Amino acid sequence: MSSVIEARDLVRAYEIRQGLFRRNTLLTAVGGVSFTLDEGRTLAVVGESGCGKSTLARLVTMIEPPTSGSLLIDGIDAVHPPAKAKARLRQTVQIVFQNPYGSLNPRKRVDAILEESLIINTRLSKAERKAKADEMLARVGLRPESARRYPHMFSGGQRQRIAIARALMLSPKIVVADEPLSSLDVSIQAHVLNLLADLQRDLELAYLFISHDLAVVKYIAHDVLVMYLGLAVEHGSKQAMFRNPLHPYTQALLSSTPAVGIEKKQRVILKGELPSPLHPPAGCVFSSRCPFVTERCRVERPPLRPVAGRLVACHYAEQFAAQAA
Repeated sequence: MSSVIEARDLVRAYEIRQGLFRRNTLLTAVGGVSFTLDEGRTLAVVGESGCGKSTLARLVTMIEPPTSGSLLIDGIDAVHPPAKAKARLRQTVQIVFQNPYGSLNPRKRVDAILEESLIINTRLSKAERKAKADEMLARVGLRPESARRYPHMFSGGQRQRIAIARALMLSPKIVVADEPLSSLDVSIQAHVLNLLADLQRDLELAYLFISHDLAVVKYIAHDVLVMYLGLAVEHGSKQAMFRNPLHPYTQALLSSTPAVGIEKKQRVILKGELPSPLHPPAGCVFSSRCPFVTERCRVERPPLRPVAGRLVACHYAEQFAAQAA
Protein backbone atom coordinates (compact mmCIF):
# COMPACT_ATOMS: atom_id res chain seq x y z
CA MET A 1 0.00 0.00 0.00
CA SER A 2 1.60 3.27 -1.15
CA SER A 3 1.26 6.73 0.37
CA VAL A 4 -0.65 9.30 -1.66
CA ILE A 5 0.03 12.16 0.80
CA GLU A 6 3.20 12.78 2.78
CA ALA A 7 3.10 15.98 4.82
CA ARG A 8 6.07 17.08 6.92
CA ASP A 9 6.01 20.02 9.35
CA LEU A 10 3.30 21.93 7.48
CA VAL A 11 2.97 25.49 8.74
CA ARG A 12 0.46 28.13 7.68
CA ALA A 13 0.78 31.57 9.25
CA TYR A 14 -1.06 34.80 8.45
CA GLU A 15 0.18 38.32 9.05
CA ILE A 16 -2.38 40.24 11.09
CA ARG A 17 -2.49 44.02 11.18
CA GLN A 18 -2.70 45.33 14.74
CA GLY A 19 -3.37 48.99 13.96
CA LEU A 20 -1.75 52.09 12.56
CA PHE A 21 0.94 52.45 15.23
CA ARG A 22 1.39 48.81 16.24
CA ARG A 23 3.57 46.14 14.67
CA ASN A 24 1.88 43.40 12.69
CA THR A 25 1.81 39.98 14.28
CA LEU A 26 1.60 36.41 13.00
CA LEU A 27 -1.36 34.13 13.52
CA THR A 28 -0.26 30.51 13.13
CA ALA A 29 -3.29 28.51 12.00
CA VAL A 30 -1.28 25.31 11.40
CA GLY A 31 1.88 25.05 13.45
CA GLY A 32 3.90 22.14 12.05
CA VAL A 33 1.69 19.13 11.27
CA SER A 34 3.02 15.88 9.79
CA PHE A 35 1.12 12.84 8.53
CA THR A 36 0.91 10.28 5.75
CA LEU A 37 -2.19 8.95 4.02
CA ASP A 38 -2.23 5.67 2.13
CA GLU A 39 -4.46 4.85 -0.82
CA GLY A 40 -7.82 3.38 0.15
CA ARG A 41 -7.66 4.69 3.73
CA THR A 42 -9.30 7.51 5.67
CA LEU A 43 -7.49 9.91 7.97
CA ALA A 44 -9.92 11.90 10.11
CA VAL A 45 -8.77 15.28 11.42
CA VAL A 46 -10.74 16.31 14.51
CA GLY A 47 -10.82 19.15 17.00
CA GLU A 48 -12.78 22.19 18.09
CA SER A 49 -13.60 25.07 15.78
CA GLY A 50 -10.49 27.18 15.27
CA CYS A 51 -8.01 24.33 15.74
CA GLY A 52 -6.73 24.50 12.14
CA LYS A 53 -8.64 21.61 10.52
CA SER A 54 -10.01 23.54 7.55
CA THR A 55 -6.72 25.38 7.03
CA LEU A 56 -4.99 22.01 6.79
CA ALA A 57 -7.59 20.97 4.20
CA ARG A 58 -6.83 24.08 2.13
CA LEU A 59 -3.12 23.28 2.21
CA VAL A 60 -3.65 19.71 1.02
CA THR A 61 -5.95 20.85 -1.80
CA MET A 62 -3.42 23.54 -2.78
CA ILE A 63 -6.00 26.30 -2.34
CA GLU A 64 -3.36 27.96 -0.16
CA PRO A 65 0.40 27.40 -0.05
CA PRO A 66 2.06 26.47 3.25
CA THR A 67 4.29 29.04 4.90
CA SER A 68 6.85 26.27 5.39
CA GLY A 69 7.11 22.51 5.37
CA SER A 70 6.88 19.89 2.63
CA LEU A 71 3.91 18.24 0.96
CA LEU A 72 4.15 15.33 -1.46
CA ILE A 73 0.98 14.32 -3.31
CA ASP A 74 1.23 11.06 -5.22
CA GLY A 75 5.00 11.44 -5.08
CA ILE A 76 5.01 15.00 -6.53
CA ASP A 77 6.20 18.08 -4.66
CA ALA A 78 2.96 20.04 -4.22
CA VAL A 79 4.64 23.08 -2.64
CA HIS A 80 6.98 23.72 -5.59
CA PRO A 81 5.56 21.48 -8.33
CA PRO A 82 7.22 21.07 -11.73
CA ALA A 83 5.34 23.06 -14.35
CA LYS A 84 4.20 19.95 -16.20
CA ALA A 85 2.88 18.35 -13.01
CA LYS A 86 0.48 21.09 -11.88
CA ALA A 87 -2.46 19.85 -13.93
CA ARG A 88 -1.95 16.29 -12.69
CA LEU A 89 -1.86 17.46 -9.09
CA ARG A 90 -5.13 19.34 -9.47
CA GLN A 91 -6.79 16.21 -10.80
CA THR A 92 -5.30 13.97 -8.10
CA VAL A 93 -6.86 15.92 -5.21
CA GLN A 94 -10.48 17.08 -5.12
CA ILE A 95 -12.58 18.53 -2.32
CA VAL A 96 -16.15 18.23 -1.04
CA PHE A 97 -17.11 21.39 0.82
CA GLN A 98 -19.15 21.67 3.99
CA ASN A 99 -22.23 23.47 2.69
CA PRO A 100 -23.94 21.96 -0.38
CA TYR A 101 -26.23 24.98 -0.53
CA GLY A 102 -23.29 27.32 -1.11
CA SER A 103 -20.82 25.16 -3.02
CA LEU A 104 -23.01 24.58 -6.11
CA ASN A 105 -23.62 27.41 -8.57
CA PRO A 106 -27.40 28.07 -8.46
CA ARG A 107 -27.35 29.51 -12.01
CA LYS A 108 -26.01 26.34 -13.64
CA ARG A 109 -27.70 23.05 -14.33
CA VAL A 110 -26.24 19.95 -12.74
CA ASP A 111 -24.80 18.70 -16.04
CA ALA A 112 -22.90 21.99 -16.52
CA ILE A 113 -21.62 21.83 -12.92
CA LEU A 114 -20.33 18.30 -13.39
CA GLU A 115 -18.84 18.79 -16.85
CA GLU A 116 -17.04 22.06 -16.05
CA SER A 117 -13.93 20.34 -14.69
CA LEU A 118 -13.79 18.06 -17.76
CA ILE A 119 -13.96 21.07 -20.10
CA ILE A 120 -11.07 22.74 -18.28
CA ASN A 121 -8.84 19.71 -17.71
CA THR A 122 -9.54 17.24 -20.53
CA ARG A 123 -10.13 17.05 -24.25
CA LEU A 124 -13.20 14.83 -24.07
CA SER A 125 -15.96 15.38 -26.58
CA LYS A 126 -19.40 16.65 -25.57
CA ALA A 127 -20.84 13.14 -25.78
CA GLU A 128 -18.02 11.73 -23.66
CA ARG A 129 -18.48 14.44 -21.04
CA LYS A 130 -22.21 13.72 -20.85
CA ALA A 131 -21.57 10.00 -20.48
CA LYS A 132 -19.10 10.66 -17.66
CA ALA A 133 -21.59 12.94 -15.89
CA ASP A 134 -24.35 10.34 -16.18
CA GLU A 135 -21.99 7.68 -14.82
CA MET A 136 -21.08 9.78 -11.79
CA LEU A 137 -24.73 10.63 -11.06
CA ALA A 138 -25.54 6.92 -11.12
CA ARG A 139 -22.62 6.19 -8.76
CA VAL A 140 -23.98 8.61 -6.17
CA GLY A 141 -27.54 7.29 -6.49
CA LEU A 142 -29.18 9.96 -8.66
CA ARG A 143 -31.17 9.46 -11.86
CA PRO A 144 -29.86 10.66 -15.25
CA GLU A 145 -32.67 13.23 -15.54
CA SER A 146 -31.18 15.01 -12.51
CA ALA A 147 -28.55 16.41 -14.89
CA ARG A 148 -31.11 18.79 -16.45
CA ARG A 149 -32.19 20.31 -13.15
CA TYR A 150 -30.84 23.17 -11.04
CA PRO A 151 -29.40 22.82 -7.51
CA HIS A 152 -32.40 24.50 -5.82
CA MET A 153 -34.58 21.63 -7.01
CA PHE A 154 -32.79 19.13 -4.75
CA SER A 155 -32.72 18.41 -1.02
CA GLY A 156 -29.58 18.99 1.04
CA GLY A 157 -28.60 15.33 0.91
CA GLN A 158 -29.08 15.22 -2.86
CA ARG A 159 -27.01 18.37 -3.30
CA GLN A 160 -24.17 16.84 -1.33
CA ARG A 161 -24.37 13.76 -3.57
CA ILE A 162 -24.01 16.10 -6.56
CA ALA A 163 -21.01 17.75 -4.88
CA ILE A 164 -19.45 14.31 -4.35
CA ALA A 165 -20.10 13.43 -8.00
CA ARG A 166 -18.40 16.67 -9.07
CA ALA A 167 -15.35 15.79 -6.95
CA LEU A 168 -15.09 12.41 -8.71
CA MET A 169 -15.35 13.67 -12.29
CA LEU A 170 -11.56 13.80 -12.77
CA SER A 171 -10.99 10.35 -11.18
CA PRO A 172 -8.96 11.66 -8.22
CA LYS A 173 -6.94 9.50 -5.87
CA ILE A 174 -7.61 11.75 -2.88
CA VAL A 175 -10.84 13.40 -1.74
CA VAL A 176 -10.71 16.01 1.01
CA ALA A 177 -14.07 16.09 2.78
CA ASP A 178 -14.35 19.28 4.84
CA GLU A 179 -17.18 18.70 7.33
CA PRO A 180 -19.35 17.18 4.55
CA LEU A 181 -22.19 16.14 6.88
CA SER A 182 -22.48 19.06 9.29
CA SER A 183 -25.24 20.84 7.35
CA LEU A 184 -27.31 17.69 6.75
CA ASP A 185 -30.12 16.20 8.82
CA VAL A 186 -29.05 13.29 11.00
CA SER A 187 -31.36 10.97 9.05
CA ILE A 188 -29.51 11.86 5.83
CA GLN A 189 -25.98 11.66 7.24
CA ALA A 190 -25.98 7.86 7.40
CA HIS A 191 -26.89 7.60 3.70
CA VAL A 192 -24.07 9.93 2.68
CA LEU A 193 -21.61 8.12 4.97
CA ASN A 194 -22.52 4.77 3.41
CA LEU A 195 -22.10 6.31 -0.05
CA LEU A 196 -18.60 7.58 0.83
CA ALA A 197 -17.65 4.14 2.19
CA ASP A 198 -18.93 2.41 -0.97
CA LEU A 199 -17.07 4.83 -3.23
CA GLN A 200 -13.86 4.33 -1.28
CA ARG A 201 -14.14 0.56 -1.63
CA ASP A 202 -14.99 0.64 -5.34
CA LEU A 203 -12.55 3.37 -6.43
CA GLU A 204 -9.77 2.87 -3.83
CA LEU A 205 -10.05 6.50 -2.78
CA ALA A 206 -8.06 8.05 0.05
CA TYR A 207 -10.06 10.41 2.26
CA LEU A 208 -8.82 13.29 4.37
CA PHE A 209 -11.97 13.65 6.45
CA ILE A 210 -12.35 16.88 8.43
CA SER A 211 -14.92 16.60 11.20
CA HIS A 212 -15.89 17.55 14.73
CA ASP A 213 -18.39 14.68 15.01
CA LEU A 214 -16.61 11.77 16.67
CA ALA A 215 -19.51 9.38 16.10
CA VAL A 216 -19.04 9.91 12.35
CA VAL A 217 -15.26 9.57 12.69
CA LYS A 218 -15.63 6.29 14.55
CA TYR A 219 -17.65 4.91 11.65
CA ILE A 220 -15.58 6.04 8.67
CA ALA A 221 -11.96 6.59 9.75
CA HIS A 222 -8.97 4.26 9.79
CA ASP A 223 -6.67 6.74 11.54
CA VAL A 224 -7.31 9.88 13.58
CA LEU A 225 -5.32 13.11 13.92
CA VAL A 226 -6.40 15.30 16.85
CA MET A 227 -5.55 18.99 16.53
CA TYR A 228 -5.56 21.74 19.12
CA LEU A 229 -4.60 25.35 18.43
CA GLY A 230 -2.91 24.44 15.14
CA LEU A 231 -0.87 21.52 16.48
CA ALA A 232 -1.30 17.75 16.44
CA VAL A 233 -1.68 16.51 20.01
CA GLU A 234 -2.46 12.84 19.28
CA HIS A 235 -2.23 10.75 16.11
CA GLY A 236 -2.85 7.04 15.70
CA SER A 237 -5.19 4.29 14.65
CA LYS A 238 -8.91 4.67 15.30
CA GLN A 239 -8.93 1.55 17.47
CA ALA A 240 -6.14 2.81 19.75
CA MET A 241 -7.56 6.31 20.05
CA PHE A 242 -11.12 5.30 20.89
CA ARG A 243 -10.14 2.42 23.17
CA ASN A 244 -7.51 4.29 25.17
CA PRO A 245 -7.01 8.01 24.46
CA LEU A 246 -3.80 9.25 26.07
CA HIS A 247 -3.88 13.03 25.61
CA PRO A 248 -6.23 14.84 28.02
CA TYR A 249 -7.72 16.79 25.12
CA THR A 250 -8.55 13.59 23.23
CA GLN A 251 -10.08 12.20 26.43
CA ALA A 252 -12.21 15.33 26.75
CA LEU A 253 -13.42 15.13 23.14
CA LEU A 254 -14.46 11.52 23.56
CA SER A 255 -16.08 12.27 26.92
CA SER A 256 -18.28 14.88 25.25
CA THR A 257 -19.69 12.38 22.75
CA PRO A 258 -21.90 9.83 24.57
CA ALA A 259 -22.25 7.64 21.46
CA VAL A 260 -18.52 6.86 21.53
CA GLY A 261 -18.01 7.29 25.28
CA ILE A 262 -14.92 6.12 27.13
CA GLU A 263 -14.50 4.60 30.56
CA LYS A 264 -15.59 6.69 33.50
CA LYS A 265 -12.08 6.80 35.00
CA GLN A 266 -10.85 8.57 31.86
CA ARG A 267 -13.56 11.21 31.68
CA VAL A 268 -12.29 14.77 31.33
CA ILE A 269 -14.54 17.83 31.34
CA LEU A 270 -13.12 20.91 29.64
CA LYS A 271 -13.43 24.31 31.26
CA GLY A 272 -12.68 27.71 29.79
CA GLU A 273 -12.39 28.84 26.20
CA LEU A 274 -9.93 28.02 23.43
CA PRO A 275 -6.96 30.45 23.77
CA SER A 276 -6.37 33.01 21.06
CA PRO A 277 -4.00 31.72 18.37
CA LEU A 278 -2.43 35.19 18.46
CA HIS A 279 -1.31 34.54 22.04
CA PRO A 280 -0.94 30.78 22.57
CA PRO A 281 0.26 29.40 25.92
CA ALA A 282 4.04 29.39 26.31
CA GLY A 283 4.33 25.68 27.13
CA CYS A 284 1.83 22.99 26.19
CA VAL A 285 -0.89 24.58 24.08
CA PHE A 286 -3.51 22.75 26.16
CA SER A 287 -2.08 23.84 29.52
CA SER A 288 -4.65 26.61 30.13
CA ARG A 289 -7.54 24.09 30.09
CA CYS A 290 -5.96 20.79 31.14
CA PRO A 291 -7.16 19.38 34.50
CA PHE A 292 -3.82 17.58 34.96
CA VAL A 293 -1.61 20.61 34.29
CA THR A 294 1.69 21.00 36.16
CA GLU A 295 4.29 23.75 36.21
CA ARG A 296 6.32 21.81 33.65
CA CYS A 297 3.37 21.93 31.26
CA ARG A 298 3.18 25.72 31.52
CA VAL A 299 6.81 26.32 30.58
CA GLU A 300 7.85 23.37 28.37
CA ARG A 301 6.09 22.36 25.17
CA PRO A 302 5.92 18.55 24.86
CA PRO A 303 7.07 17.01 21.58
CA LEU A 304 4.84 14.68 19.57
CA ARG A 305 6.43 11.31 20.34
CA PRO A 306 5.60 7.58 20.15
CA VAL A 307 3.67 6.25 23.16
CA ALA A 308 1.71 2.97 23.26
CA GLY A 309 1.37 2.61 19.51
CA ARG A 310 0.51 6.19 18.59
CA LEU A 311 1.98 9.70 18.70
CA VAL A 312 1.14 11.90 21.69
CA ALA A 313 2.19 15.43 22.68
CA CYS A 314 1.85 15.19 26.46
CA HIS A 315 4.54 15.07 29.15
CA TYR A 316 2.59 12.46 31.09
CA ALA A 317 1.32 10.23 28.27
CA GLU A 318 3.31 7.26 29.57
CA GLN A 319 1.60 7.59 32.95
CA PHE A 320 -1.83 7.67 31.34
CA ALA A 321 -0.93 4.59 29.32
CA ALA A 322 0.27 2.74 32.44
CA GLN A 323 -2.93 3.61 34.34
CA ALA A 324 -5.05 2.17 31.53
CA ALA A 325 -3.02 -1.04 31.27
